[in-house]
Amino acid sequence: MRASDAERERIAETLREAVAEGRLEMDEFEQRLDATYRARTRGELEPLVRDLPAPVRPVTGEVSARGSSADWPARIGGSATSSGGFAFWGGFSRKGHWTVGPKFTAFAMWGGGEIDLREARFAEREVEIRCFTIMGGIQVTVPPDLDVQVRGLGLMGGFGEHSKLDDDPEPAPGSPRVRVTGFALMGGVGVERKRSKAQKRRLQEQEQERERLRSQNPDAGDGRKELG
Repeated sequence: MRASDAERERIAETLREAVAEGRLEMDEFEQRLDATYRARTRGELEPLVRDLPAPVRPVTGEVSARGSSADWPARIGGSATSSGGFAFWGGFSRKGHWTVGPKFTAFAMWGGGEIDLREARFAEREVEIRCFTIMGGIQVTVPPDLDVQVRGLGLMGGFGEHSKLDDDPEPAPGSPRVRVTGFALMGGVGVERKRSKAQKRRLQEQEQERERLRSQNPDAGDGRKELG
């Protein structure tokens, strides 16, 4: 049977739990994680976690309203797969599963760039992303609980952080520290906090489960008993 995105994400969470507990070496973890996201059927997924115990924390467990990425320790370390991006009369994109180097330099002139850190790994705990634009734009998308500092200059342009989330996110313990620096000349650099599709899906699943439980037991909502 074909595997769903949710099933692949559950297997990935189990692998991250295993490497955090020391059950998997980092190289084996990376191989299995890569195989997880390339898997097309459930039969390909099952062998990847067959020798691992079920995680103490359920992989479909509660996600905070801001969409916590509780697997940060497993996402730090390894060799960088990219250290920069360049766009001239065009564009560049870094997103999905990639590893950010300790220094990542992006430049866009009469073009645009996309840097998405929501599913990225980080070669080191301290990362600097330097963005420079001239009549161009660079968009940096980060998960809600990543520790991000934005220190850039906009000259006849904009350089700043914004969020479409309803709450005010705080950095999660153990998350990398990312500094976004640089300048924008007649252009813009924007840093946006945004949940990944997997986090949105898990939040929706949890809300649907709460609705189902409330419909089955409507009197258990607040724990109050009627006094006679």
